[in-house]
Amino acid sequence: MSYYKLKRQATEGSAVRGQLYEVHYYFNKRTGKVCERLTPICPTLENADYLIPALVYKVSVTQSPRFKRLMPVLCQVPGRAGIRIHRGTLPEHSKGCILVSAENEQKLTALWLKEQNDHEESRIEIQ
Repeated sequence: MSYYKLKRQATEGSAVRGQLYEVHYYFNKRTGKVCERLTPICPTLENADYLIPALVYKVSVTQSPRFKRLMPVLCQVPGRAGIRIHRGTLPEHSKGCILVSAENEQKLTALWLKEQNDHEESRIEIQ
């Protein structure tokens, strides 16, 4: 099983110092980083009005009916469905999904699709 983390902790408007991760909170958004073990893979952005509960989720890559392409999806998010990791630059681009750059969406999709094709299970812990 492959294990990733989305690290997000700080007080509003400040960075976490003395840690590998730098995370900022703002009025309508929360930033963070997806990491594999201690290695950052990419920065993230979430709409603060629709934050995903801090738990461990299985990640699958499936065809998105809305976006018409393969995309990572978080499985079994409490009270929600279709929570994806997709490209976007503003909190308004999301109603609960995790936003990354277009390049990083492709990178994560390829990484998790390979693991899925190799019959490995990918999990992401949101903190």
